[in-house]
Amino acid sequence: MTEIIEKLNQVSGRYDAVFCDLWGCLHNGVKPFAEAVSALEEFRKQGGKVLLLTNAPRPAAIVQQQLDRIGVDRTLYDGIVASGDATRAAMASGDFGTKVHHLGPPKDDSFFENLESEDFYKNIDIERVPLDQAESVVCTGLLDDLTETPDDYRAFLLEAKNRGLKLLCANPDIIVHFGDKLLYCAGALAAAYTEMGGESLYFGKPHPPIYELARNRLTAIAGREVGDERILCIGDGVKTDIQGAVAEGMDCLFITSGIASDQTMSGNRIDKPRLKTFLEQVQLTPTYCIAHLR
Repeated sequence: MTEIIEKLNQVSGRYDAVFCDLWGCLHNGVKPFAEAVSALEEFRKQGGKVLLLTNAPRPAAIVQQQLDRIGVDRTLYDGIVASGDATRAAMASGDFGTKVHHLGPPKDDSFFENLESEDFYKNIDIERVPLDQAESVVCTGLLDDLTETPDDYRAFLLEAKNRGLKLLCANPDIIVHFGDKLLYCAGALAAAYTEMGGESLYFGKPHPPIYELARNRLTAIAGREVGDERILCIGDGVKTDIQGAVAEGMDCLFITSGIASDQTMSGNRIDKPRLKTFLEQVQLTPTYCIAHLR
């Protein structure tokens, strides 16, 4: 049964580390949430390790720069693992060819930069090419997520499917909050591709590659292996953060004020009957629920 809590410190003593999502939990894309910052600061002061686990389709170094810009201090966390990192590892393996077409905005060009700096790089020369020359597609998002929807990409996706190309999805999220707006992510395009008969491959939450990478990073940070029972996953996405944690056998804290706020909240508080109905519908049982990370 899910336990509803008011503050992270009610349960944080049970854990040595947290894997914390970003959008909807720590920030809204524009600024950090003050209470969430305080909660993670307190956890770290108690000796806990904070690893930010995000479905951002960019390398961790770029995510860190973005956090800097919106005011998330680097002393708040011990490391970052991004879906972009796990996808880069897959692409650099050479298993999907060396000629790839990038479906995504120019701001994601960093995905293809400095591959040689990664431990997984195997001297494979990745070349970005037009779709008609590609051996696979790497999708980091919509070209203009402020105005476009997946329907704008039906012709592109159909052509890729007819060419038999696999689509590597660098961000399994369907939507995210940006301020008071909801924006479509790469996961929405991958879902549309699968629906029309194409093959989409995922490397971020809730899929295993990002968790394997996160465990390895945590071991390096902590100087020892941390058991799954001592890791708490925090997130607002039931189909990403919560489903991934459950599948990996880790405890999880569901932030109800994020993506699912309309289904779980009344005003600024958890609506228990609505939350119960929502969790029954998604058929997932988080270890804990909290209205806001604090």
